[in-house]
Amino acid sequence: MRPGISLFLAKGGDHMPGIVVVGAQWGDEGKGKATDQLGDRVDYCVRYSGGNNAGHTVVVNGERYALHLLPSGILNPSCVPVLGNGVVIDLDVLFGEIEALASRGVEFQHPLLSANAHIIASYHQVIDKVTERFLGKARIGTTGRGVGPAYSDKVNRIGLRIQDLLDESILRQKVDAALDQKNHLLVKVYNRRALDPVQVADHLLSYTERVRPYIVDVGRILNDALDAGDVVLFEGAQAHHLDVDHGTYPYVTSSNPIAGGACVGAGVGPTRIDRVIGIAKAYTTRVGEGPMPTELLDETGDALRNAGGEFGTTTGRPRRCGWFDPLVVEQAAKINGFTDIFLTKLDVLTGWEKIPVCVAYDVDGVRHDVLPLTQSEFHHAKPIYEELDGWEDDITDCRNFSDLPKNTQAYVNRLEELCGARISGIGVGPGREQSIMINDLL
Repeated sequence: MRPGISLFLAKGGDHMPGIVVVGAQWGDEGKGKATDQLGDRVDYCVRYSGGNNAGHTVVVNGERYALHLLPSGILNPSCVPVLGNGVVIDLDVLFGEIEALASRGVEFQHPLLSANAHIIASYHQVIDKVTERFLGKARIGTTGRGVGPAYSDKVNRIGLRIQDLLDESILRQKVDAALDQKNHLLVKVYNRRALDPVQVADHLLSYTERVRPYIVDVGRILNDALDAGDVVLFEGAQAHHLDVDHGTYPYVTSSNPIAGGACVGAGVGPTRIDRVIGIAKAYTTRVGEGPMPTELLDETGDALRNAGGEFGTTTGRPRRCGWFDPLVVEQAAKINGFTDIFLTKLDVLTGWEKIPVCVAYDVDGVRHDVLPLTQSEFHHAKPIYEELDGWEDDITDCRNFSDLPKNTQAYVNRLEELCGARISGIGVGPGREQSIMINDLL
């Protein structure tokens, strides 16, 4: 059933590969590990959506790195990190991450920033936090980083862009106009103090000379790179089911982390994408509010959380945990056009005698073999499980699919069948080297 082991990614031939990495569940699938796996074989690693509400953890030589805004490929010094126009950028976080990596002796190329990327200002963070607090039980579960309000300003055409830092007059005018509206909201609705537009603008402009060398036309650079045969890896933040259009609305992020978002958020055409790799955890987790049919609100859920270290990289919040839900991943595979799936954290399931896998939902007595059409149906979905045999052997040192216990192989094969896309890579531990590669991606 399985082809021979081969290189996960190799340059050469007539390929001009554009590769998109997408979370197939609700985030935290291990996109950082998968992207880092590819990073030393690619020329550009591009974040195309989201902001520092993302949290990607990469472990290299036993060292753990938590990245929130910079693409995970930055840990490979030959890879150029890029933040596309679809990203919202907190300058404090950007330079904080750059300085933190430098202080740990990490060699990396400086990031390229799209001139059209939007900026998260201090007032976005204030509004994010007070709005979420006032929502009470209807809260979304935002990280409070100002990402949603920054995207709202973008759509309302009152946002700040990276290129505005190069024109002080324009930036100050835009900050004045934005706060003219927002201070009324803060004072009259949320009973907060008004923000000083001069202070806000001064803080942003203090970064101008530091950021100036990084500002480029990202779309042109990436298209030229693809024309030259370079490998460009597009890294989505969050995941398919947090997509503002295709996710479990309203419990979603404010951007499009799906594969199609790579084209809009980086400035490349759909014909430039050759591979779409879906990242799926071997079980299911979610942070924040919203439906999750396989959630385990018992000791088993606690055991999964503790075994997998399921606490948010960005917020530290405990993640909701449950068994693998192929209906969620299959929907993502359809809409994103997954060519491959990278299955992470398979080692966490070691030790369970039986491992349930959701194969359908019961919604008010009606069986659903695919994701239900409406939000209301999904909220009422109850999982129908199939039990697979577990395994006891430690798999963290396995490097070939054939090295895995037979029950582990059967589990992977069954997930592949249910998800409708081939599983080409498997994570069997947190380390960069703890992976099993099965299929070529080029």
